[in-house]
Amino acid sequence: MSHAPTPPVDAARRFVARGPLSGEMTVPGDKSISHRALMFSALAVGTSRIEGLLEGEDVLATAAALRAMGATITRLADGIWEVSGVGVGGLLQPTQALDMGNSGTSTRLLMGLVASHAITATFIGDASLSARPMGRVIEPLAHMGADITASPGGRLPLMVRGICPAVPISYTLPVASAQVKSAVLLAGLNTPGITRVIEPVATRDHSERMLQGFGAVLNVEETNQGRIISITGEAELTPQTITVPGDPSSAAFFAVAASVIPGSDVLIANVGLNPTRTGLFTALRMMRADITPENPRTVGGEPVADLRVRHARLNAIEVPTDLAPSMIDEYPILFVAAACATGRTVARGAHELRVKESDRIAAMASALGAIGVAVEEFEDGLAITGSGGALLPGGAAIASQLDHRIAMSMAIAGLASHAAVTIDDVSPVATSFPTFFETLDALAG
Repeated sequence: MSHAPTPPVDAARRFVARGPLSGEMTVPGDKSISHRALMFSALAVGTSRIEGLLEGEDVLATAAALRAMGATITRLADGIWEVSGVGVGGLLQPTQALDMGNSGTSTRLLMGLVASHAITATFIGDASLSARPMGRVIEPLAHMGADITASPGGRLPLMVRGICPAVPISYTLPVASAQVKSAVLLAGLNTPGITRVIEPVATRDHSERMLQGFGAVLNVEETNQGRIISITGEAELTPQTITVPGDPSSAAFFAVAASVIPGSDVLIANVGLNPTRTGLFTALRMMRADITPENPRTVGGEPVADLRVRHARLNAIEVPTDLAPSMIDEYPILFVAAACATGRTVARGAHELRVKESDRIAAMASALGAIGVAVEEFEDGLAITGSGGALLPGGAAIASQLDHRIAMSMAIAGLASHAAVTIDDVSPVATSFPTFFETLDALAG
């Protein structure tokens, strides 16, 4: 088995204003959907085909873990991936620790899968992932009967001793988290009876859409408590042919770049526009960004369109807190847009940013402050006074903190800066967007 090679990326890179961006581009397949496509295919009986899979390091970590538990996963010469599944309940005992690299999604969702199988798996990861707390996933899975031994603070390395049969639960999410929701639903696939997740605040619904597509009995009910998602266990999943749309989180960097760099006009093709993922585009439009969807269509049950983005003078806003779940990964690049806008943008209600690949609130406050942006830090967000469309001062060295979104966000900030912005290590970008720099160079001409 082989996969497309990751382009070599220098550890450190410098970015500075270089003129408008123009042309058409594509972004990699949606990361969230790619993870789930592999997992659900591995639980189907038969062979599924996946087109447009994101071939970043995070998704490849999911593929490697599923292979270790019995699935056959192959990349064909035309870029299509084939997955021959083991069936729900058919996961095998892995012979060695599952290395999740930098991928929190892989870790949390696979913990859910293992929890209701009679196998034991040890999860390990890199320094960044090993610093991230897993307690919010451990709690509901323990209620279902899994025995989970974690490192201090609920961190990796950790061991999950699954149980079969597990116990169905009704679990109310204490914080909005699609990963925790999905982990419980995945555990529920192999649990007798009905497992329910109640989310007071709606989060991305890729798991629900795709599980239904694979034939799981899953119902979603809107109530005054929030959304109640119910899954009937001991499911039989049917193989599928899946086309993964472009990742809106990856498109976000170029939407902001085209918005803040004068003269830019970029068409971003095939962007997934699931309404639980489009908060960043909503916020940019509130700031008077010029973003036009073209050729809207539905691909694999997900809404998709091409996005035409032209330069616009952005105005500061108070970002509605109810957008947080639909743009939680996009706050770092939103902060860059705010730095280039006119006025003071306030973005709060994003506590979750403290426990991502890095503390993204602190990391972006430090990085933007270093390049001359006026920033006020809160526990749950930032207030940023923008440049009014003028170039940012720049001229600083920035630590990416092993966080791909910090690295890409500050690369875009560098393109809007008078003096070069140097990022110490851009290699984490390969986890989600292996061709980021080649795409940037092509648009800059």
